[in-house]
Amino acid sequence: MRLLLLMALLTLSLSSAEARAPLAPEFTHIGSADWINSQPLRLRNLKGKPVLVEFWAFECVNCLRSIPWVKSVQERYADKGLVVISVHTPELPQERSAANVRAAVEKFGITHPVMLDTDYSYWNAMKNLYWPAFYLIGPDGRIAADAIGEMHVGHERAKEFEQEIDAVLAR
Repeated sequence: MRLLLLMALLTLSLSSAEARAPLAPEFTHIGSADWINSQPLRLRNLKGKPVLVEFWAFECVNCLRSIPWVKSVQERYADKGLVVISVHTPELPQERSAANVRAAVEKFGITHPVMLDTDYSYWNAMKNLYWPAFYLIGPDGRIAADAIGEMHVGHERAKEFEQEIDAVLAR
C-alpha cells in the first residue's frame, strides 16, 4: 500500500514538474527570407512533435565543432519524429549577412531548417545567452531539456542529452 502511494505521489510530482516547464516561445521570424532549407515554420504547427532548437553562428568555433553532432542527431532521430531547427544568431558583423549565412549552410552541408535571427528576437525570447546552445522542446511545446556548449558524437554530455531526446520520444 505504501509503495503504491509513494508511486502515485512520485507520478504526480513528475507530472507537476513537467507542467511547470516553461513553454517555448513561438518563432519570431515568419518571412520566407528569414528561413533557409524550409518555408517559415511555426512551433504551433509542430505541436505533437519534439523539436531540437540549436543556437549557432557560422564563425563560432564551438558551434562549428558541434555540427557533426547536430547532423548525427538529425539522422538518428528524424524517422522517430524529431525536428531539428538551427537558429543563426550573429555574433560578428559579417554573420549578419543572409548571403553569408546561406553560403555557410551550404559549405557545412546543413540540410535541416535554419532560421535567421539577426535581430536577436528569438534569442531574447528564449532568454538564451550562449553559442552554441541546445533546447529540446517536447511535443507539448514545453522546454524539456537544454544544454550549452559544444556537443560531440559519443561524448558523455551528448549521450546524456540524447537520453533526454529518447525520454521525450518515449512519452
